[in-house]
Amino acid sequence: MKTISINTTIYELVKDNPEIIDIMKSLGFNDITNPIMLKTAGRVMTLKTGSQFKKIDIETIKTKFLEHHIILEDKQ
Repeated sequence: MKTISINTTIYELVKDNPEIIDIMKSLGFNDITNPIMLKTAGRVMTLKTGSQFKKIDIETIKTKFLEHHIILEDKQ
């Protein structure tokens, strides 16, 4: 099982784990498939800030990632 931080930028997460694109899209992060958005907003937005922006409960995100064998941790 893989562990990633919810405080890592979305750009870095996707760069290191391209498989999360489909997970995030299923959660409502539709802009993740737009390369321009990923290279701009994705460089400053984290899963934590993105969940607040999209009004998606972080526990819902953690559960969905866990279904794909990825543990999300709230660490710096």
